[in-house]
Amino acid sequence: MRVPAKITNERYRLNYHVSTPSGWMNDPNGFSYYQGYYHIFYQYYPYSSKRGPMHWGHYRSQDLIHWEELPIALTPDSPEDDNGCYSGSAIEKDGRLYLIYTGNHYYDVNDHSRFCQTQNVAYSDDGIHFTKYSGNPVIALPPADNSQHFRDPKVWQHGDSYYIIVGSQNKAGLGRAITYKSTDLLHWKYLGPIAVSQGRDNEGYTWECPDLFSLNGQDVLLCSPQGIAAKGKKYLNLYQTGYFIGKMDYHQNQFAHGAFQELDHGHDFYAAQTMLTPDNRRIVIGWLDMWHADFPEQADGWCGALTLPRELTLKNNQLYMKPIKELKQLRQEKVIAEKLVTSSQQINVSDPQHLELFLTAETENWSGNEINLVLKNKQENLVTLTWNKGNNEVVLTRADKPAADSRRYGRLRPKPNLKIQVFIDTSSIEFFINDGELVFSERYYTSETPQILVNADQSVKVNIIGYTLAK
Repeated sequence: MRVPAKITNERYRLNYHVSTPSGWMNDPNGFSYYQGYYHIFYQYYPYSSKRGPMHWGHYRSQDLIHWEELPIALTPDSPEDDNGCYSGSAIEKDGRLYLIYTGNHYYDVNDHSRFCQTQNVAYSDDGIHFTKYSGNPVIALPPADNSQHFRDPKVWQHGDSYYIIVGSQNKAGLGRAITYKSTDLLHWKYLGPIAVSQGRDNEGYTWECPDLFSLNGQDVLLCSPQGIAAKGKKYLNLYQTGYFIGKMDYHQNQFAHGAFQELDHGHDFYAAQTMLTPDNRRIVIGWLDMWHADFPEQADGWCGALTLPRELTLKNNQLYMKPIKELKQLRQEKVIAEKLVTSSQQINVSDPQHLELFLTAETENWSGNEINLVLKNKQENLVTLTWNKGNNEVVLTRADKPAADSRRYGRLRPKPNLKIQVFIDTSSIEFFINDGELVFSERYYTSETPQILVNADQSVKVNIIGYTLAK
């Protein structure tokens, strides 16, 4: 019997985020609501802090904040998924919770460049114990014009039918999203591609983790393209996560859309998945890491976490992400409530590692140009967020990255004041700027208790409120 990985050091463990109990974690999967609980599954390898054959780990929650660990939902133990139960989604039908996932099989376990991927179903009547469908795979082969990249089904209901959108690559080497239709979740009819990459460098060679949903009368295709080339200050991560805004024509199976836009501007955000809550909010969660990062926590027997849940809204032809309202439940002591006129001010709090911080700078008539919010230790500025009034650019700088990869960028619409909401959790920091117009998600690592500093090139009026946060 294999023994799960053991955590040997708690120094980087997150306090109020969903994280792996030990071992490896990546993509969120199966984000759904069933029998009074929110469910989040995730790509999981229990036996090492490094990636291995994927399982589906599982948590549930009644409030999206306090999560209960449940038994592993899917294990790679069938011919169609013997080398991994890859990403997928979940939906309730007739009182039963269905998981739809990709099974991965390597033709040669020593050569991971050659594989086949199939779509499969598992189900549960209690939301805890899952049975794989005896007729798997429900989709055994990709379309004839597809490459072997054929994964990450996202399911939804439209009218009387069920649809899945699958991330794929055509034989010309271009990423695309393809759809299937069903009446019972078990028998699927191929419909074709709804959108295709306009060039490998421009929109990617493979589209992972597609998600199609409606918001404010428009349709949104969320996906994680691989292969987009960096263009100036855009698309600087190894792989991107972003979206197209448009209109889905179900009769023609076509998604007419605008340009690709990045969703989160930080270093550590990938493979996002959404769900619709019972009160009709569109909530998104992503992987709070990025492929080929350094992953210092691997030395401690674990690796990986998920972002805070965020509510999506659509305005100004852009997705905004705000922390969900339920996060207020985590607030403990109000540790800051200050109005400062400052050019440099250290914020002293009892627990800066588990903190929610609100900063409002009165900038409409301010004659300065630059405001910085800094997370630092004695040796260096670990994470620095800089706003420039002249061009409304926001720059995020990480000290632990090589100089060429240390910065990420975004630009705000002009507003009278600057608002920044920050969540810090041991080894993660998430910035929500101007009510979620820009978001930066980051991991950071330090063996010291960090300090928080606000500085500016000229004195500026700043209102600060802060709360310590508990699990």
